[in-house]
Amino acid sequence: MLVLYEAHENAKKVPQLLGCLENELGIRDVVESAGYELVKTANKDPEGSSEVDKHLKEAEVIITTPFWPTYVTRQRIANSPNLKMCITAGVGSDHVDLNAANERKIAVTEVTGSNVQSVAEHAIMTMLVLIRNYTPSHDQALDGRWDIGECAKYEYDLEDKVIATVGAGRIGYKVLERLVAFNPKKLLYYDYQDLPLAAIKKLNDVSKTLNGVDNIVERVEKLEDMVAQSDIVTIHCPLHEKTKGLFNKELISKMKKGAYLVNTARGAIAVKEDIAAAVKSGQLGGYGGDVWDPQPAPKDHPWRSMDNGDGAGNAMTVHVSGTSLDAQARYADGVKSILKSYFTGKHDYRPQDVIVINGDYATKSYGQR
Repeated sequence: MLVLYEAHENAKKVPQLLGCLENELGIRDVVESAGYELVKTANKDPEGSSEVDKHLKEAEVIITTPFWPTYVTRQRIANSPNLKMCITAGVGSDHVDLNAANERKIAVTEVTGSNVQSVAEHAIMTMLVLIRNYTPSHDQALDGRWDIGECAKYEYDLEDKVIATVGAGRIGYKVLERLVAFNPKKLLYYDYQDLPLAAIKKLNDVSKTLNGVDNIVERVEKLEDMVAQSDIVTIHCPLHEKTKGLFNKELISKMKKGAYLVNTARGAIAVKEDIAAAVKSGQLGGYGGDVWDPQPAPKDHPWRSMDNGDGAGNAMTVHVSGTSLDAQARYADGVKSILKSYFTGKHDYRPQDVIVINGDYATKSYGQR
């Protein structure tokens, strides 16, 4: 009986870096005490001949991270006759072919909520990096230059801007909470349902206390209408058939000219060529986030080199928003909990951690929105 753990390697051992291969989420005792063998590897490509593929026939559980994942494709599932569960050490299980998993009644779980605070902070940081034109200013500090005008000509305040989120779930709402302190003109959200009245009241009450402004939050039913009036749009929805390629040339053309777009959800929600072209033309004032399609991104990915012609408009990082050391502690604990529930046969997983089970979707976040 085998548990296969795939993760990135890290040459410098840091005990808090639980998600790396060396520290193996701290799950070895849990796995071995249940009578299973833990096999860990960072070798997952190319599909069919990797170290991961060599162990698929014996693997009963596959654990992978969403930051540099093993893609659990239909073919890999077909090559895994004993596979019963795929666990995402973090949040976001779109690297698993969920339809194929359902057909085989393979459970897919993740540690919902483990990254909420971390991703929300990264999204806010990215907004500030873009709107304050931080990167070119930082480059000047490193390069020994001092051209204030070059930096300031693309620098604005976050205050008094219309800021919108696509998706107002756990992360999207946390972003809205934090944005109130910047005294925005309006906070908009697009989602398939209204926020609870108590949640809206909380935002409005804080805004009234801090800024003297009430009714700061508004739901917009048409995405095109929302992006047309927004200075900054931040994406916090899951990747599925309806959101793949959502931010394409057509939708971007409906945005305010010079607006900023932030994406810490999934890279494939945006069309990479259309984003790069919009930044270059100035239709987008900038684009930033930490998610790419594919991951890891190739060296010639257009988001690595895109800018507006003056070296501004790019606030990309590698996929790190949800894997701060604090988040790693949370998702490591979550993986242990899922494993213990599986090994004991109780299967009493937290409902929010279950993506698919017993051949069907367990949450609206995947495949049903």
